[in-house]
Amino acid sequence: MSETEADGPKRRGKPLAQALRRLAGQTRSRRVAQTNSADDAVAAPPEDPSRGTERRFGGRGLYPGVAIGPVGFAEEEPTLVAARTLQPSETGAELVRLDEAVQRSLRQIEKLKARLAFLSDDSQAEIAPLLDAYRQMLGPSRLLRNVRGRIVERKQNAETAVMAEAESLAQLLTPLVPAAPAVWASGDSGPGADLEDVEAGQRRAEEVREIGRRLIRNLARAPFRSFSNLAPGTVLVTEQLRPADAALIDPARIAAVVMDDGGTADHTAIMLRALGIPAVLGVVGFAARARAGERVVVNGERGSVVLDPSPATLAAAEREVAAYARERQRLARLRTLPATLSGGEAVELQANLELPAELPLIAQAGAAGIGLLRTEFLFINAERMPDEAVQEAAYRGVVDAMGGDCTTIRLLDWGGEKQSDVLTAAGVAAGGDDVNPALGLRGLRLLLAHPEVMETQLAAILRVSAAGPVRIMLPMVTVPSELRAAREIYERVVRRMRRRGVRLPETLPLLGVMVETPAAALGAGTLGLDAEFLSIGTNDLTMYTLAVDRASNSVAPLYDPLHPAVLHLIGHATDAALRLRRPISVCGEMAGNPLVVPLLMGMGLRSFSMSASAIPRVKQVVRQASLDECRRLARRVMEESDPAEVSRLLTEFAAR
Repeated sequence: MSETEADGPKRRGKPLAQALRRLAGQTRSRRVAQTNSADDAVAAPPEDPSRGTERRFGGRGLYPGVAIGPVGFAEEEPTLVAARTLQPSETGAELVRLDEAVQRSLRQIEKLKARLAFLSDDSQAEIAPLLDAYRQMLGPSRLLRNVRGRIVERKQNAETAVMAEAESLAQLLTPLVPAAPAVWASGDSGPGADLEDVEAGQRRAEEVREIGRRLIRNLARAPFRSFSNLAPGTVLVTEQLRPADAALIDPARIAAVVMDDGGTADHTAIMLRALGIPAVLGVVGFAARARAGERVVVNGERGSVVLDPSPATLAAAEREVAAYARERQRLARLRTLPATLSGGEAVELQANLELPAELPLIAQAGAAGIGLLRTEFLFINAERMPDEAVQEAAYRGVVDAMGGDCTTIRLLDWGGEKQSDVLTAAGVAAGGDDVNPALGLRGLRLLLAHPEVMETQLAAILRVSAAGPVRIMLPMVTVPSELRAAREIYERVVRRMRRRGVRLPETLPLLGVMVETPAAALGAGTLGLDAEFLSIGTNDLTMYTLAVDRASNSVAPLYDPLHPAVLHLIGHATDAALRLRRPISVCGEMAGNPLVVPLLMGMGLRSFSMSASAIPRVKQVVRQASLDECRRLARRVMEESDPAEVSRLLTEFAAR
């Protein structure tokens, strides 16, 4: 943010192959979008003279679907902030101005929330948590406390104080950005968990910036963007779109969105996905080249935009519009259907949960529980170490919401690039002075070095375990001695709580491990003797197996979860767990990739945990797959030693 600007159906295999081909392009465009950099915009293909005057552009497909309509604009003038030093006698009046802006902002948020009644259930589930987060920040939050402190102590005017404090807090919430991930042949990619951490931090930071912008506009009494003057069926073209602006979009009026700026990790993207609007982001310079009223075709799956389309292009787009409408109806019906293979074999599709606010999305997706509840959210933005009561309340809310479905809670997985003021202040050093934090004190190692943190977390989980089925998962286990040490702490906490008369269930939560290193994968047979379940984290497993620093530009192209070495480690861990009759699942990026799930099922896996949005499409592939076909695919793949050949086999399988 600048110093002066605050805004800115025949054979059994055929339907499966068709589904995989449809999903391939969609997944690729989505993963490419995760680079979140305008410099990575897809170049427009060479113009074909036979198309006449049509002009083609490339970007990042955000939401699949095709729309045809006239270009429309709805820009918003930026609000300039003039820094001014207050006189001591002015601070009281400036605080009153701030409070009035807060109240106006709260009323605006309530109006946005009221609009949810006119949206679909999906949209309500996705957008409501964000608006709740906005409302909380306009209450007794750290942001407003510090803004008031700047006004009183530094004598800054309200606009300057809001702008400076919002940006300062946003910077604290933003992790170090890793290298842009390579696109792997299966259509998935990326640094995985590290990328997820970065995206989560970016979303939280953008929430703070959005509230800062809203407060500044209300302080200046500046008008907000409006779409009411756009004709129904308009394709909205804009340089940038804020989340609160996107919440104002009426899907009955706006047919699609094309934006110069924006990645897929921010809340604007979440809003557009919730609204079900085809969107292409990162089409650099498009807003300047388009003219109001020009006809445009937007393909949110391929990430393509065509201005002034030829008759042939227009006819093809109209066919795609009809086809996509039928596809959405199929996916919507899948949510209430069981995840079973064509032969009736059951598959468990669970969801990863990063924040409790995402619970409505999990319910809408039809997840069979939570396979990975990341507990880092309790520590990242906390003002003090979350005690047992705070953690119990957070976990209880999740367990209650799941209504009897199992919740797997991963203990604090700290280390690497993650930062937390509260952990640092408590002397919990993630990595310390290690030259390479990824190989240092992180995950379970860190918890064992600070058992008081682990004991508090275990006690909170045990307290909520009587409310519903819960499992406890240990992060970054490498050797059996770590697991045994963790179990000793677990049993000690259980004994202490029972002595104190705390009601615990007769059957305690199972204690399992994450398989994230070659040592854990190769030693799964030994770990499985003490662990009661295993979960394969394919993101870190890929990193450690290939010796690829996922934050390094120079080696990012080598990060390939389909490398045979990674696949063999997954196979080894799976075989060991099945021999021991231990439950085993996958909770890394591969679990949510519909192109890879048939391979994993052929390897013996039947449980997958993924982002809620991936569940319907993965379920579609599962229900159309034959177990025999998956097993044949797995046998062929596991014979290969070349990643390129693995990719070819998957492509061949999808094309049958």
